Amino acid sequence: MNLQQLKDVAAAMVAPGKGILAMDESHPTCNKRFEKLGIPTTEDKRREYRHMLLKADEMGQYIGGAILFDETIRQTTLDGVPFAERLQAIGIVPGIKVDAGAKALALHAGEKVTEGLDGLRERLAEYYDLGARFAKWRAVITIGDGIPSQACLVANAHALARYATLCQEADLVPIVEPEVLMDGTHTIERSYDVTHAAQAQVFEQLEEQGVALEGMVLKPNMVVSGYECPERADVHRVAEQTIRCLKSTVPPQVPGIAFLSGGQTDEEATEHLNAMNALGADLPWRLTFSYGRALQQAAMQAWNGDAANIARAAKVILHRARMNGAATRGEYSPEMERAAA
Repeated sequence: MNLQQLKDVAAAMVAPGKGILAMDESHPTCNKRFEKLGIPTTEDKRREYRHMLLKADEMGQYIGGAILFDETIRQTTLDGVPFAERLQAIGIVPGIKVDAGAKALALHAGEKVTEGLDGLRERLAEYYDLGARFAKWRAVITIGDGIPSQACLVANAHALARYATLCQEADLVPIVEPEVLMDGTHTIERSYDVTHAAQAQVFEQLEEQGVALEGMVLKPNMVVSGYECPERADVHRVAEQTIRCLKSTVPPQVPGIAFLSGGQTDEEATEHLNAMNALGADLPWRLTFSYGRALQQAAMQAWNGDAANIARAAKVILHRARMNGAATRGEYSPEMERAAA
């Protein structure tokens, strides 16, 4: 393990004003989004779409890392440049999703555990050769009647820790993602309790497995009310509760926390991130973003499967990257959206 390399890469991923673009959707997820817009669900269209996401050289001003899917890291842009090389050329660290998805947790109805550890050492070595310098593994925690169970929290945290050790052994920075889903009627207080329990268990397992915390990035959910909660917490309360949770669970050695958007709207995800950075001037870690849909959705609609729209759609995602870059500094305002429009 080259600890200095891991630290340097992690720092680049969460550099001031920058976040992470999650463009690692699996075929079923990407195809489902294409189908809603009437876009053909072919490999060529997925390649064209991901080319569009990275077309603007200026993306490197606001994006520190990009998570690729297995298909994409083996493809080239429409100009014939391998995607990993394209990312490096515009100052973005290439990364790769390596988990095999969340599957039903045996004997625990309604709960899941993420699989993919078998053969992971060999896959990580191949991805490193293909240009990846970090990886991502997502665990899924559901809030419901009597869940999550301690068994679910421990199983997912242990898998995340084992994945992280294998990444660092291979000189890849692990993104550790324990996602507490936002679906449900739960209050922000319930969200806080479950998020706190999940993150505490993750860091207990990371410590037991010997993970170098300064060579990783945490990708958590924000502490928000369930989407069906009758009284949803406002932006300021989300920021307060999320920072409170992080302060009580995340060691200061972790260089950066890159939030997932979890189905929030584009502007909602940006506003929450901005509010946290406006509050958290004395925090030991950088607070940034690792968004998928909250960066991509408007650009996908602008592209709509038509190569003639690539340049225009590339400007749309560049705008969202710029807005979130401002939010990492606590400098975003809704007026910036209207000014850009």
